[in-house]
Amino acid sequence: MGSQAKPHRLPLQGLRSNDRPITPHQPEKVPAVQPTTLILGLGNVLMTDEAVGAEVVRRLEQEIGSDASLMLVDGGTLSFTLAVPIGECPHLIVVDAAALGEPPGSVRVFEDAAMDRQLSVNAKTVHEVSLSDLMDIARLTDTLPVRRALVGIEPEFVGWGDRLTPAVEAAVPSAIARIRELLTRWDT
Repeated sequence: MGSQAKPHRLPLQGLRSNDRPITPHQPEKVPAVQPTTLILGLGNVLMTDEAVGAEVVRRLEQEIGSDASLMLVDGGTLSFTLAVPIGECPHLIVVDAAALGEPPGSVRVFEDAAMDRQLSVNAKTVHEVSLSDLMDIARLTDTLPVRRALVGIEPEFVGWGDRLTPAVEAAVPSAIARIRELLTRWDT
């Protein structure tokens, strides 16, 4: 009589970084510190100054490095999937090109209720979902970040191209400085 073959087991959830299967006895580790602030850069990187939000987040990530209290996300041209990270963090900073009616490269910060007003006035978008829609989802699910800010940068040109215009490029350090000011103030 031959021996019985052992059943083949597949990992339940995929593989860990050390390529051992995850089983009910080996749960995936949860990070010790959950991020408290989501910094969300918005924009299409193929549309010149529209890409400024993504560029600010990219450079900020290079400067800051690893900080467990921050989640930096390139939100691209928005999606309903962003409602999850927005709802998970008590603080939200959004960086985006914004028609402010000011000279190109101007940087303005709208906090809390001022951000809400700015979004309600300028809610039109060509994307699947607007930032205003995402804030409404957060309100409806009772996950609206307690502190929130929009860092808006006036674009000079929005059209096909993979580089920021000089005026908007020059505004990136100022936008990063404004984000750092918010983080410092919110941390106290």
